[in-house]
Amino acid sequence: MRKIAFLFPGQGSQSIGMGHEFYQEYDIVREIFDMAEEITRMNLSKLCFKGPMEELTETVNLQPAVTAVNLACLAAIEKEGIKANFCAGHSLGEYSALCSAGVVSKEETIKLVFKRGKLMHREATQHAGAMQAIVGFSIEEVEELVAEVQQDGVLSVANHNTEKQIVITGSPQAVNRAAALAAEKGAKAIPLKVSGAWHSKLIKGAEDEFANYLSEFSFNSPKSAIIFNVTANTEEEPGNIKSIMARQLCSPVKWYDSMNKLIEENVEIFIEVGPGRVLNGILKKILPGDYGGQIYNVSNMEQLERFLNDVS
Repeated sequence: MRKIAFLFPGQGSQSIGMGHEFYQEYDIVREIFDMAEEITRMNLSKLCFKGPMEELTETVNLQPAVTAVNLACLAAIEKEGIKANFCAGHSLGEYSALCSAGVVSKEETIKLVFKRGKLMHREATQHAGAMQAIVGFSIEEVEELVAEVQQDGVLSVANHNTEKQIVITGSPQAVNRAAALAAEKGAKAIPLKVSGAWHSKLIKGAEDEFANYLSEFSFNSPKSAIIFNVTANTEEEPGNIKSIMARQLCSPVKWYDSMNKLIEENVEIFIEVGPGRVLNGILKKILPGDYGGQIYNVSNMEQLERFLNDVS
């Protein structure tokens, strides 16, 4: 049997209309949205299907919205009997991976991301932050740049997405200075539309509170392997998983290393389970030319049917 990995997107993958086809097609998906709306007291189906985009993109709304869509796409795939050997999620998407592996229930997943979104939003309103993607430098070169500029303010690596696409995060002054330095040295710096300095010390105020909230939940041992953002490795002990998820808020997302771990494990089928094509685009830059893995998106009926036809 060919090994399958489910990859779950996070913030930045949203679009108006996401999840709508599965909502119309499956009772289980309507139940997921009803449950998520009951927990959050938000009209998530209206936000996802009709917007407006500005409101959907607010972190406090976006985290439960994207997660509900991820879980809807997962439910559609699982209804067809497809199971993953591995799963991983990019930042916010890691909570959908926890659910996919049976560590937490769907309800618990929505509760966790709703709390996470509220805490991150609170910290972002108290501490101005910025993020930029640095393209063309290795992780070592970006870390040198960060060390050089850190005296100007909070600055760190947020995401290591591909070998030479790395996102920096921190105070606007420090991020802008590092981006200007990177451009001077021949890299490309792209400002990101974000409302806070995610995965930086600027949201450290949320970490202890979120860790306390996590402690209220009973985690199960994963039924399939999860590759974690913080470690780029698997973990099976529920207490250790909780600790990793608490640290995830302010730690770098080691996505490049995580995808290389899946390559080492000889995963052959990669499915982006959720809205957008962000993770597929990243993966295509990471997979060796001769690797031969197959990459799919599953966020609507047509994509689901194409995937099922290919793998059946």
